[in-house]
Amino acid sequence: MKYVGFKEYVREILKTAEYKKDSEIGCVVAIAPVLPGCMTQGDNIEEARDNLIDAIELWITVGLRDAYEKVSQEKTLPH
Repeated sequence: MKYVGFKEYVREILKTAEYKKDSEIGCVVAIAPVLPGCMTQGDNIEEARDNLIDAIELWITVGLRDAYEKVSQEKTLPH
């Protein structure tokens, strides 16, 4: 198993990103398919990519926080 830092992990996820031009709205939709529900948009591909980096970082951070809270609650429950 290879261990990587947070930034490198985000870069690896970006390699799987999909970008789609929405002609109705006039924006670019960016999706990280390996992270369910992780998507965003921008006026152009550069903005969509920057927004996707933020979305990926937030997705991971929230997942870690939720897991930590779940474990903390399980430790305080009577057995």
